Amino acid sequence: MVVDFKIKRSPAYRVASITWKGPWNEARIRAQFGRIDRWAKQHGLRTGRWVFREPGTRTWEVAIEVRGEVSAEDPIRLRTFPACSVASVVFDPKVVSPAVVYHGVTDWLRWRKRDKTIRSVGAYRELYDRDPWRDAKAWAHTEVQVVVRR
Repeated sequence: MVVDFKIKRSPAYRVASITWKGPWNEARIRAQFGRIDRWAKQHGLRTGRWVFREPGTRTWEVAIEVRGEVSAEDPIRLRTFPACSVASVVFDPKVVSPAVVYHGVTDWLRWRKRDKTIRSVGAYRELYDRDPWRDAKAWAHTEVQVVVRR
């Protein structure tokens, strides 16, 4: 499998999200994704990309792209991730270790800063086309994006 890094333009995503603080807990991450997915289905919303991010230290956010009109309900909030430039890599976690991919993209970005291709690096986020726990194809096409400023 070829794993390659590239800088591209990411579209804006209107998402329903849940944010919390605490230790890493994959069961909680999965449960929160499920909670948003059920909420979207109850409101008849079409869903798109699934997004996982760590916006702060020990702060976690799960989000699912939604299409349609609806009002937020606590603890689910609606927000928009703006369109931006990102460094992107798509890989299969069963073939290539996520630790290797994260280390590689971090070093690649460090060199892009040195050669002045980019000015700064922002938050990391993982994107999936659908539910990665139920859909092997979504898991096999994990995309890691890092917000960059040119």
